[in-house]
Amino acid sequence: MNDPRIAAYADLLVHRCIGVQPRWQVVVSAQVGARPLVEAVQRRIAEAGAWAITQLSYDSVGGAWARAAPEEILGEPAPTVLAIQEDADAFIGILAPENMRDGADLPPRRLLLAQEASAILRRRMTSMQVPWALCQYPTAALAQEAGMTLDQFADFLYGACLLDWEAEGARLHRLAARLEGARELRLVGRGTDLRLAIEGRTWAVDDAHINLPGGEVFISPLEDATEGIVTFAECPAVYHGQEVTGAQLRFEGGRVVDATAATNEEFLFEVLDADRGARVLGELGIGCNPGITRYMRNTLFDEKIAGTVHLALGRSYAVTGGVNDSRVHWDMVKDLRRGGELYVDGQVVQRDGAWLEAVV
Repeated sequence: MNDPRIAAYADLLVHRCIGVQPRWQVVVSAQVGARPLVEAVQRRIAEAGAWAITQLSYDSVGGAWARAAPEEILGEPAPTVLAIQEDADAFIGILAPENMRDGADLPPRRLLLAQEASAILRRRMTSMQVPWALCQYPTAALAQEAGMTLDQFADFLYGACLLDWEAEGARLHRLAARLEGARELRLVGRGTDLRLAIEGRTWAVDDAHINLPGGEVFISPLEDATEGIVTFAECPAVYHGQEVTGAQLRFEGGRVVDATAATNEEFLFEVLDADRGARVLGELGIGCNPGITRYMRNTLFDEKIAGTVHLALGRSYAVTGGVNDSRVHWDMVKDLRRGGELYVDGQVVQRDGAWLEAVV
């Protein structure tokens, strides 16, 4: 494990994404398969004069404990965990799955209860009160899901993450400035004609200060004004090991009032009914990463594909003005590169995934 890209990756996480300061308490939550990256991150946190509080796991849903714990404590953080959520200065999450279907056996009710146990942390993160970053480390499971060898996937991952983020950031901020002040977005595409009111909301930029890879601009729509239909015909919607294909959502007054899916429709409805906020859009993001060109059943990367948008059911980002609260935040990717259009205040700004104006 002498790949020099691991060191560059750790530098990016610790210094650009988080900006670690002396005597910070930095939580590093990771899966065991990411040991080389975890150790590189720990080393850089130490060199910055901060503490690395490392939490290791075998999957992303809580392991055997989440499957066996009584429901009355499943949704409640242990006092020690609560103290970490409230007091830590920064959070780094490193995913290194052994199996892309980890969590598929966990009933949706238990899955959502387990997520409720991190409600305090969730609010701190979505309001950007605390620096945080989520990333992945190359594993055979991720490579297999993408249809690549492990070496090919590693090349792809580092190629999408180790960009010139100063230059990318300048480009993304120009795009956000072009969109700032807009009143309405409209998405038109296969099975889709959706209007999202965004007046008064603020665009945010992920230029490797939040997730790796970065490469998107995003906003939280007004909670009571989304109207129309969106069909996720091009890309399955993946959530905690479950996959839903052909999902179609119809919105009235900001809420999903009807939904269908080609497969796993029951799971779609279980998530939609998780709480009152689950049927509201918490985010619309526009993918802009030039290093990601195809769908791989990997939402952290797929949502950044240039020429796509993603719509998240549930929890919104307070930093963009959103006020919707939910245990759910389910990003679904809509590909606009074949027959899709994006309108801003009635004007086409993107057609077939290509910008019509020289803003990017």
